[in-house]
Amino acid sequence: MNLRFIDWIWHVRGSLDLPAGQTGDEAFAKLQPLLRQPGTSQQRAADALRFNKVDPAAQDKLAVFENGVLQVEQGSTGLVLRYHLISRALLLCFLAPLLFLAFAQLTIAVGHWQKPAAEAAEKAKAEKKKDASKDRVLPMNPIDKALGAPAPDKDGKKPDRKGDRYSPTSAYVFASFFAVLYVIGRILEAKLVKARLRKQLVGE
Repeated sequence: MNLRFIDWIWHVRGSLDLPAGQTGDEAFAKLQPLLRQPGTSQQRAADALRFNKVDPAAQDKLAVFENGVLQVEQGSTGLVLRYHLISRALLLCFLAPLLFLAFAQLTIAVGHWQKPAAEAAEKAKAEKKKDASKDRVLPMNPIDKALGAPAPDKDGKKPDRKGDRYSPTSAYVFASFFAVLYVIGRILEAKLVKARLRKQLVGE
């Protein structure tokens, strides 16, 4: 399978026109402040520069990208900087919703499997409780009785909510959260890295 069709999930590619008269060496020199960071190593070969990051600092503006390639090529109107950056964080953020959806399906399956036994246990418990409370009748407030309010439970307890333990709602909430986080991060990081590279190249 050609990964090029799916690697856009965690790969960010783009290009920028170099300012008129700027050479490849000058462009790489201007980009050094972005790359000269703790935990970052780089290798220069001809008109290409590769970098790798290991445990980058939080202040590193390219910390989300573990490695990448910056290359200067001749374009139709002049020199062009092409970049190809790889982010494991984006990949994990993309996979997280799938993981939580799998948890949700597993929860539903376990709930269906446990349902007959749970219903039988609840029925037996209800019958036992009914027998134990036959002679116990809680008094009802005369005003509530006059207004037609339903009588309270004989044991005065709240309904049992144990059935909620097999609810997939939490998994769906987390899946939605990470899906939104990925979409925002993927779009935002692509725009931010392009803006940062442009700012370094033009020296603003």
